[in-house]
Amino acid sequence: MGITERKEKQKLEIRKMILDASMKLFIEEGYENVTIRKIADIIEYSPTTVYLYFKDKDEIFYHLHEQGFARLTEINQNLAGIDNPLMRLYKMGENYLHFGLENPEYYDIMFIQHGPMKALMEREDCNWHYGDSALNLLKQTVNEAMENGVIYKGNVEAASMAVWGMVHGLVSLAIRERFDKLIPKEEIPAMVNKSLNWFLSAVDKRS
Repeated sequence: MGITERKEKQKLEIRKMILDASMKLFIEEGYENVTIRKIADIIEYSPTTVYLYFKDKDEIFYHLHEQGFARLTEINQNLAGIDNPLMRLYKMGENYLHFGLENPEYYDIMFIQHGPMKALMEREDCNWHYGDSALNLLKQTVNEAMENGVIYKGNVEAASMAVWGMVHGLVSLAIRERFDKLIPKEEIPAMVNKSLNWFLSAVDKRS
C-alpha cells in the first residue's frame, strides 16, 4: 500500500471514529449534550481534528442520519418480490415500525432532531438521497395500490403523508415510552403492528 492509500485509509478510519463516538455520546447523554470537545476527547484527538472532517455537530449528525436511512433502505430490499401493492405497503410499514423500535437512536436522528435537516439545507447540493428515495418508494406504492383499485383513489401525496404520519406517530410514541402506561412493554411491538393492520384495512377498498 502506497503513501496516498495509507493516508486515505487513515482519513476514513478517523472519520468513522468521529461518527461512532458521536453516536455513543448521543445514546448516553442525548443530542443537546453532545459537543465537539466531548467527541474529540473520546477519540483522543483535538477538536481541531474533528473540524477538519466535519463543519459542526449538525453535519456529524447529518451523516449519522444518512447511515440510518441506508439501513432502512437495506431492510426494504425485501419489498421487491411482493406483487400486491397493498401487501407491499403493509410490509413497508412493518419494516418502518420494526426499524424504529429496534433502532430508537437512529430513528430520533432521522425523523425527530432538527440538526441533520439544518445541515442538509446548508449543503450546496441539498441532496437528501436516502430520504427522498424512501418517500418516493412510499408514494409509488400508494399510487400503484390506487391504480390497481385496492385502495380508494385520491391525492397520492396526501395519502402517502397519512400513512407515514400514522406509522411515525406509533414509533414516536413507543420510543418516547408513551405506551408504557397502557400496555406491558413487551407487548408494544405486537400492538403497533395491529394498529398498522387496522389502519390499512380501513383504506382497503375490497373490505
